[in-house]
Amino acid sequence: MLSINEIKTGKVIKINSQPYVVTKTDHHKMGRGGAVLKTKLRNLIDGRVLDQTFQGVQQAEEAETENKKANFLYKDANDAYFMDNDSYEQFTLALEDISEQAIFLKDGTDVSVLHFEGKPVAVQLPIKMDFKVVSAPPGIKGNSAGNVNKQVEIETGATISAPMFIEEGDAIRINTDTGEYVERA
Repeated sequence: MLSINEIKTGKVIKINSQPYVVTKTDHHKMGRGGAVLKTKLRNLIDGRVLDQTFQGVQQAEEAETENKKANFLYKDANDAYFMDNDSYEQFTLALEDISEQAIFLKDGTDVSVLHFEGKPVAVQLPIKMDFKVVSAPPGIKGNSAGNVNKQVEIETGATISAPMFIEEGDAIRINTDTGEYVERA
């Protein structure tokens, strides 16, 4: 069991037999009263977001999870297909369950898969990944003062904001957590 001091961003806790990852915490200490921890939790199975408040002596049950390495194979209209790096078993995850990461999945990418009760429930990509730019509008002359960006399409079909000097065919590095351009690769 976790006390309110041990509930941190990124921890996976169990509420009503469902795994929730802590996405935000806000700790308050009232004068004479006890401490209060306000949290924002995201369900790892269905993606629902829950606001939960923990009072002074309340505890939360830590979810029994396991991280395993897997390789992304391909995706179709509804699912993403992976292969476990140790057992070579293939499994699928619905694209709607991994919506934030799905736009950055490219064939052959090694990912970390979170398993809850033996079933895969979430995917974590490497924080920075390299992509090839497949479509970029030309920069407009005289539009280079300051921090000017344009929308470019990368090889996975995602559209991101990149500096004006990025051209079609360039390789760029993207932060997969924020979806932002980092640098040329």
